[in-house]
Amino acid sequence: MRNIEMNKPTQKESRTELIGLNCRPPEFSTLSVHAGESRQKAGDSITDPIFCASTYTFANTQALIDFVEEQQPREEYGRYGNPGERVAERKLAALEAGEAALLFASGMAAIVGLLMAKLSGGDEVIFFDECYHRSREFCAKHLSRFGVKTIQVPACDYDAMEAAITPRTKMLISESPTNPHLSIVDMDRFAGIGSRHGVETLIDATLATPYNLRPIEAGVDYVLHSVTKYLAGHNDLLAGVVIGSAEKLDPVRNLRGIMGMVNSPHNCYLLLRGLKTFELRMQRHNENGQRVAEFLESHPRVERVYYPGLKSHVHHEIARKQMRGFGGLVTFLVKDADWRATADIVDAVRIPRIAPSLGGVESLIEQPIVMSYHQYTLEQRRGFGIPDNMIRLACGIENPDDLVADLAQALDATA
Repeated sequence: MRNIEMNKPTQKESRTELIGLNCRPPEFSTLSVHAGESRQKAGDSITDPIFCASTYTFANTQALIDFVEEQQPREEYGRYGNPGERVAERKLAALEAGEAALLFASGMAAIVGLLMAKLSGGDEVIFFDECYHRSREFCAKHLSRFGVKTIQVPACDYDAMEAAITPRTKMLISESPTNPHLSIVDMDRFAGIGSRHGVETLIDATLATPYNLRPIEAGVDYVLHSVTKYLAGHNDLLAGVVIGSAEKLDPVRNLRGIMGMVNSPHNCYLLLRGLKTFELRMQRHNENGQRVAEFLESHPRVERVYYPGLKSHVHHEIARKQMRGFGGLVTFLVKDADWRATADIVDAVRIPRIAPSLGGVESLIEQPIVMSYHQYTLEQRRGFGIPDNMIRLACGIENPDDLVADLAQALDATA
């Protein structure tokens, strides 16, 4: 409880500074650069300093008593937070239009921390079945050992999700867009189901980012991001965040302090630096994703393209209604290709690197069957919708003409 209270005064102060004389809320790029930061920083630095401290000292016993009894806004021990982490959390909350944010060591640590704090033995959680396979695995294989039941229903089947709710249901979970199929969840319908039944809702909006999608404004309780991806944006750190109301995140923050799922001071600095250019990067990611998807859809060697910015996408109208842009991730199927012929295309590109992850400035490419689903049986992969001829391309911020030309030569060279 103490850490939540510590965060409030500074958060309010930073938002007031940004409103300005004309009382108009700042635009997104201005929030990316300035939100959450003090105007005058320690050492008079324009950037927030890195505090490499595991513990923080008190001038005397009375100072410690004042901190404990009056909940003064200062640090105590590194496992409970550091100054750079506080700034990053305030900035992320502002970008998502949320009240509070809670930073974790990774995206998986964020969802694990949230679920461990919110669920008890006998509770149930319902997933749309296109959610990240490691998130579903944590619930099905590990939370089940503590008596938590996981139910999976088809992605975007809102009737099935609502029908699966029982008095024991405590949370509804989905990604939007999903990975790698890029299905789009209707935020209003999803949040409405939770509201009608008194069940909390969580959207993993990693692929959308706060720039393209605002789940909290639609009534979703929690938004989760793998900060590792677009928010940090440079493929050089791991982090995760959960955003929601301060009151609802209070027990999650307390558990994080116990479990130690915290980020390092240097990582917080890298994140703050990356967020300065967040809007600019997302504009290029959106442009590159759209250009590449349109090119692939027109290519004779491509069987199908999954990208919500295409009119052919099953959820295009929903995406167009609730999203500003559609991101840099494009998934496609190669026509009449087995896994080896598909791998030849992956090997033939020159700009994207073969690697997991997404959202960085460098383009990355992979075959899901090889990178993430190799341990599953053929029947399991079919159930997940992961065929041998699927390629997932995470467009970076390179020139879009260069990305298209590179894909063209790779498809032509392996025909």
